[in-house]
Amino acid sequence: MQIPVQIAFRGMDSSPALEARIREKTQKLEQYHNRITSCRVVVEAPHRRPRKGKLYVVTVDVTVPGAELVVNTEKRHHHSHEDVYVALRDAFNAMARQIEDHAREKSGQIKTHESPPQGIVVRLFENHGFIDTPDRGEIYFHRNSVVDEKFDELKEGGQVRFAATQGEKGLQATTVHPPSK
Repeated sequence: MQIPVQIAFRGMDSSPALEARIREKTQKLEQYHNRITSCRVVVEAPHRRPRKGKLYVVTVDVTVPGAELVVNTEKRHHHSHEDVYVALRDAFNAMARQIEDHAREKSGQIKTHESPPQGIVVRLFENHGFIDTPDRGEIYFHRNSVVDEKFDELKEGGQVRFAATQGEKGLQATTVHPPSK
């Protein structure tokens, strides 16, 4: 890291063991982004809250080229944050995710979600049917796999969306979405 980590304690005494853990966690952040220019960590022990106990709050502020990323555990109010090391772990895990997301965004590797496959109902029987798809051929489906129990509303020649898995006798639709009206 180009700039050493800055560590502050509020409402509590500093701890060499806690400082060592913070430095260790900070070094691990470099595996997610190799150009971290600064890192500031504040560990707070706020006064007791009624019915909540003493929850530690950890703020991690990291600067990378083009962005300042901040994580603060205060809004989580998680019971496990009565342990300062757990609050520290959660804050650094959240920061690692933020750094990864920022790096993906900058490199153009933003997640895209494929639309579910579509097909046409080619044959219907009392309790099952078949969907024809251009790339997978015919796929079997049972009336129980049709969403919202709308099997009786399906028509031959109608388009549907589906999710399929390999069954004993070939591909089988696990979920069939009839067209919305």
